[in-house]
Amino acid sequence: MARKFKYRGHDLDTLQRMPMDQFIQLLPSRQRRSLRRGLPPRQRKLLERLRKAHQSTKRSQKPAVRTHNRDMIILPEMVGMTIAIHNGKEYLPLTITAEHIGHYLGEYAPTNKAVRHGNPGIGATRGSQYVPLK
Repeated sequence: MARKFKYRGHDLDTLQRMPMDQFIQLLPSRQRRSLRRGLPPRQRKLLERLRKAHQSTKRSQKPAVRTHNRDMIILPEMVGMTIAIHNGKEYLPLTITAEHIGHYLGEYAPTNKAVRHGNPGIGATRGSQYVPLK
């Protein structure tokens, strides 16, 4: 039996029907302060584009909204949508699930890759060419 998702004691349906002021009270302090101050125009515009995309998904289309707004907090109304988040080089698609609520979009699109050093070989530096062979 799968466990039902709960965010601070509330299930997803309750969160989606909850007024924004009441939802803000459930968030951690950093996100709560950010949302209490109001959304900046660029985040408000993204939210409008998401709502518009949600309306078009009801007509059997599945568009991904592309954005540079990495500091947007994931709200319950975004659950189920696909958002392409810019990481500085490309757009990484993210399908929002209930577990993402309260986090920032940028957390799911890392801006740098882990360094993976290769083995020394042809074209390597002079000192690393003389690695003994087994």
